[in-house]
Amino acid sequence: MIPDIWSYLSHGPLLWLGLTLGAYLVGDAIFTATGRNPLANPVLLAIGILAAVLLTTGTDYDTYFEGAQFVHFLLGPATVCLAVPLYANIAHVRRTALPMAAALLAGALVAMVSALGLARLFGLDGAVLTALTAKSVTAPVAIGIAERIGGPPTLTAALVLITGVTGGIIVTPLLNALRVRDWRARGFAAGVAAHGIGTARALQVHQTAGAFAGIGMALNAMLTSLLAPWVLALFR
Repeated sequence: MIPDIWSYLSHGPLLWLGLTLGAYLVGDAIFTATGRNPLANPVLLAIGILAAVLLTTGTDYDTYFEGAQFVHFLLGPATVCLAVPLYANIAHVRRTALPMAAALLAGALVAMVSALGLARLFGLDGAVLTALTAKSVTAPVAIGIAERIGGPPTLTAALVLITGVTGGIIVTPLLNALRVRDWRARGFAAGVAAHGIGTARALQVHQTAGAFAGIGMALNAMLTSLLAPWVLALFR
């Protein structure tokens, strides 16, 4: 009886949408219970929960994504909403435009060159190189860049997720260790290096950091889309 019910429900999009949202709520509850410990990143925990469910039930990704695509669609509107803290801190942005431009160029180039250089060092090439090029850009833009330069969108999305989760975990302790106290610098670094997940982490820590993280994420997406084909050509 139960297997029959599961078979019926598993092919409906609402089940996977509900499980996706539920997994994140569980992850966020754990995150809050641990005092917002970076290691208890709610996105990472939600991924683990969903992966366990899919493996246990033998559900393929295509079936799952029929429901999860509604969350995926909201990535665009959620990114646009980051304009609110940007508007609230526009005076800070104007005063720091020049150093932000320098940091943006350095961050975008380091993100691409370091990843591609290490990939080459370990003998990787082809699809992996193209996917790594856009790993520090928010997912919708990264997938577009990958398609433009001939990379696999699925692998690119996976690398973007890994980059964001890793950045979200290490950004706060790393910047604390480096004694970076300026919230503008902290947020901008998080947005450039770890896109949306880094920005979400910055917003949890400080409003100004979140605003500058959103700026960094948006500007890095634009700059990387312009530089990616040229940088990738140097490593092919």
